Amino acid sequence: MSTSLPPETPTPASASITLQQFWRSLRRSYPLVLGVALGVTVAVSFYVLGKTKIYRATTTVKIEPASIRPLGDDVQTPGENAENYWWNKEYYETQYRIIRSRRVAEEVSRRLGLHKDPTFLRNLPSGSPVETPAEAPTLIDAANVVQSRLEVTPVKNSRLVELSFEDAEPARAKRVLTTLSEVYIEQNLEAALASRGSAGLWLNGQLGKLKAELEKSEIELHEYKKSKQLLSASLDDQSNMLRAEMQQLNTELTGARAKREQLMAHVTQLNRVSAERPEELPAAELLNSELLRSLRSSYVEAQSQAQSLRGQGKGENHPEMQSAAARAGTAREALLAEVRNVQEAYRRDLTAAEREITGLAGLYESAKKRALDLNLLEIEFNRLSRTKENTEKIYGLVLERAKESDLTGQMRFNNIEVVDPPLLPRAPVKPWVSLSIAAGLFGGLALGVALVFAREQLDRRVKAPSDVEQYVALTCLAVFPSIASEATGTKGRPLGRKARASARGAAPELQVHRQPSGALAEAARALRTNLVFMAPDRPFARILVTSPSPAEGKSTVACSLAITMAQAGKSVLLLDADLRRPRIAQVFDVPNGGGVTSALLEPNGIEQYLVPSEVPNLFLLPSGPLPPNPAELLHSASFERLLETLGKRFDRIVIDSPPLGPVTDAAILSRLVDTTLLVVRSATTMKEAARGAVRALRAVSAPIAGAVLNDVSDRSHDYGYQYYAYQRTGEGGRTNDAPPPPTA
Repeated sequence: MSTSLPPETPTPASASITLQQFWRSLRRSYPLVLGVALGVTVAVSFYVLGKTKIYRATTTVKIEPASIRPLGDDVQTPGENAENYWWNKEYYETQYRIIRSRRVAEEVSRRLGLHKDPTFLRNLPSGSPVETPAEAPTLIDAANVVQSRLEVTPVKNSRLVELSFEDAEPARAKRVLTTLSEVYIEQNLEAALASRGSAGLWLNGQLGKLKAELEKSEIELHEYKKSKQLLSASLDDQSNMLRAEMQQLNTELTGARAKREQLMAHVTQLNRVSAERPEELPAAELLNSELLRSLRSSYVEAQSQAQSLRGQGKGENHPEMQSAAARAGTAREALLAEVRNVQEAYRRDLTAAEREITGLAGLYESAKKRALDLNLLEIEFNRLSRTKENTEKIYGLVLERAKESDLTGQMRFNNIEVVDPPLLPRAPVKPWVSLSIAAGLFGGLALGVALVFAREQLDRRVKAPSDVEQYVALTCLAVFPSIASEATGTKGRPLGRKARASARGAAPELQVHRQPSGALAEAARALRTNLVFMAPDRPFARILVTSPSPAEGKSTVACSLAITMAQAGKSVLLLDADLRRPRIAQVFDVPNGGGVTSALLEPNGIEQYLVPSEVPNLFLLPSGPLPPNPAELLHSASFERLLETLGKRFDRIVIDSPPLGPVTDAAILSRLVDTTLLVVRSATTMKEAARGAVRALRAVSAPIAGAVLNDVSDRSHDYGYQYYAYQRTGEGGRTNDAPPPPTA
């Protein structure tokens, strides 16, 4: 037995379907999609054609941000600011809402008596029969109807606005829109005149107050100047003189402070001169004093002579050394004395600079105090003068505006006019018959597609090889066609199961032998080839065939696989290990008196229970009498020894076992074979059942070769059956394929 390990458990696939799978579902379910689309289109057509025709009247109105100004551009109505972008935006939005306001709609309804017209309220043509309502409609009800049918559309990049009104009666739509534009223009003019009149009254009322305030401010300014003995010109002159004096004092004070810092720097540098090394003088002092440079040069020269004599080996007591030392001492004393003189001169200059700074600071503070005192007088004077000037300006402005307001109130100019009056509508705008029918068609198609998608998402059955690989996580080794595809009546129509059995005189599991050129035989040979190529060096000798649930075709697959292997020249044993519902004996029409259970009781008499079949090289081992405990029997050491004995006798052993779902027999047998085939029936096996079967096999570490998709109809082109459909008999009874020669 091969020791190949089962593959690792793959990650479960998601429940979403791919675009290719969805396209296949659409192809398969196109009648449903077309039916839904047709039904929705017909329903929409009846609904649209039964609706009342609606007409639309349109007029164009021009709205200027500001009214005409006969008195000039400087004269504005209160609230106007036509040059401001945001003001214009808010103004136009306000006008749009005024057009749609209830006040305008009520006035239109009152003038036309719309609240007394039931056909208008229900949007019906004039003369249509209408039931009289129990409660009489009011102006507000009619105004609400007018508002609901009115549409205001600004014309982009212009000062125009389009007003549209929809009604079932063309003449009534024109009449309502004409009246509405007239009411809006009239109310706008009345509002403008009212605002101008209110502004004029307010301005005239403010004139008296402002005149009294102006006279009061003039008296207060005069009294202040008289009490302080001030003249406006003298204040300005004194202020300028003090400002110039303070600037000059500040400049001189700044220079004195800078000079003091410079003298202090010189003193600090000279204080650092050491009596031991007087030659290390600051460079600035050497540049400023010729005497210091001369004395420093003499001292340095005397020091150099003394160093030269020492270099010649002369001691301190040598006459020349004593003479050089005396000259160096004299030069040193002279240099230090001159340094002290310079230091004393800088100190005197520093003292003078301090006195100068003190005097300049006192003068500056005195001038500053006089300037502050003058500022106090000037501040009060300027306050009184400013109050008088402001009051005078406001009084002049209000006086001018009051006169302008009186004049503009007498003029009736409007900033709104009708550019294009409404015309009588010729064609209805609603309902949109063509567009609605097209929308119904596309909506029906979308609904049909959505139904197909929902059905595919809710359908949990395994139907295609891609479902096997995606949801079951196994390789699909072969696709077995439906038995109904292999037998057809005289008119080319598929026969039923009983009709096929009576016509051929054999069970459908033997069609591979009886019809070697059929699609089922080709599928079985493909399965055999895939198994051979999966293990070319160590072919599978024991092959277990099982399924997740009963009635999924595992016996058909087992028989077909065993027949094709026998046709390839190998000695094959078909072992019926389904000790609960055996079928092999019934398929091959052989007695089931002895078999697996009998061979387990008589290990040395296995040959007597082997039954040759009508297929060359194929032997059968039926189940035998059914035991009360099949699972314990298959799990026994006797059954394992039986398989070892049969393995020496036959090249291949194909085992038909019970399904994995109801019982554990197949899971027990999977540990004793080289590989396991899981049979999944198309459009019958549930995805959860198939995954549960795989989990049961992997739980016992069973080797799994893959899955076989069974009972696929040749008309299901979207299930990957195109190849097998191609193998069907062509014209004249000639087949497109012949049985392959025996292979390993």
